[in-house]
Amino acid sequence: IKDTNLLEQILNNENNLRTFSKGEVLQRAGQDTSKIFLVKKGILRSYIIDSKGKEHIYMFGSEGWIVSDIESQTSERKTVLFIEAIEKSDVYVMNQMSFNLLKEKDNGFDVMVTSLSKRIGAMQRRILALMSSSARDRYESFLQIYPELPNRVPQKMIASYLGITPEALSTIRKKIAQGE
Repeated sequence: IKDTNLLEQILNNENNLRTFSKGEVLQRAGQDTSKIFLVKKGILRSYIIDSKGKEHIYMFGSEGWIVSDIESQTSERKTVLFIEAIEKSDVYVMNQMSFNLLKEKDNGFDVMVTSLSKRIGAMQRRILALMSSSARDRYESFLQIYPELPNRVPQKMIASYLGITPEALSTIRKKIAQGE
């Protein structure tokens, strides 16, 4: 971002740097307004809960990632995603107006928007992989996208993200470790 003063002014103007405890929910499904969360430190996850009460992780966001309910942001619908801190996290919380102001006033902010676009691209690849790849291929792709997360995120959350059971993930990890 070229104009870090503008970013700091917008974020700090509303006292938007917040610290969230591990397990704290930043956003719940069904809220009227969605926020944009820029992770300074820590890890967030976004997920849905299906009609049977099962969680399905949509994405993780670590340092430098933006996590948001994009559809809610762009369509002014109620939120569908829960967003939770899975470790103590320092997060900038922005509303859509602040985000748009940054895009208008700071050409360097395009770098961040480009980064967000890359994250959306990663989500698209993930969805396509879920439709067509083996569980092992999905795990190997996960390791490429999120190399820092396997030691920071519980295995059951990684399994949920991959759409498999924790036991299946354990078997895959064991086979990889054995060189199979």
